[in-house]
Amino acid sequence: MSFQDSFKALSDPTRRQIIELLRNGKLTAGEIVDKFHMTGASISHHLSILKNAGLVTDDKQGKYIYYELNLSVVEEILSWLVSLKEERNE
Repeated sequence: MSFQDSFKALSDPTRRQIIELLRNGKLTAGEIVDKFHMTGASISHHLSILKNAGLVTDDKQGKYIYYELNLSVVEEILSWLVSLKEERNE
């Protein structure tokens, strides 16, 4: 995971919406698809990009795949952003 991959993944509005959905907890791929007016294949593509960027994790349970926000990566990004502001104020 790199900041470049994370920011590139977050540059897409659909992926940002997926992140917002996941902030409330785990969702199956089907539950995520139900929130959008696009194909399951399109959402799967967006989830793959988010996963490759380290922003979400997936966990297969039976026939379902649950997606969850990877808070450690989100916290790392936030920490870096806060450090930019702190360095400027010094």
